[in-house]
Amino acid sequence: MTLSEKLHFDEVDRKIITLLQENPDMTHNEIAGLIGRSQPTIGIRLRKLLKSGAFLIQPGVNFRGVELYMGRVNIQTKNPEKIFELAECCPFVLNCFSVSGDYNIVLLIVSTKLEYIDAIVNTHFRKSPHSNRVKVEIVLDIAKDFTIPVRFEEQQLHDPTNHKNCIEECDFCHQYLLTEN
Repeated sequence: MTLSEKLHFDEVDRKIITLLQENPDMTHNEIAGLIGRSQPTIGIRLRKLLKSGAFLIQPGVNFRGVELYMGRVNIQTKNPEKIFELAECCPFVLNCFSVSGDYNIVLLIVSTKLEYIDAIVNTHFRKSPHSNRVKVEIVLDIAKDFTIPVRFEEQQLHDPTNHKNCIEECDFCHQYLLTEN
């Protein structure tokens, strides 16, 4: 999606979003009273924002309050689309970003076990012919609340330290690692 195709927030949209981020339980009437608009206007704007995908209501866990490990993986690659394909199906990858600089891909990986992050990085990225350089940093602390959608059930089906299990259970591994080797 190009920048010109993305939805632009006006001042009312920004106020609604800010209020809901501060208090997700706030009613349309409460929001309307605080920003000087009618309750139906608030409902219409929220439906528009939700339908466009520009505003999401996403349940998750607060990284500050749970025992999870998060790794930031920086990758230099000539095939970023391969990394994006993995990010879309791997239950351990929170997100994947295309960035400027020496490393052109950044992934956020989360797991209940540090050795899983290490195994994912070593198996999928360090050994990959698509990766020129790989750097991993483990998040030690966080300044603000950070709600993340952890796919616990899917993660339980995978054991990245057991390469055979990962290949059998992971769509990406099954499709790409078996056909590329």
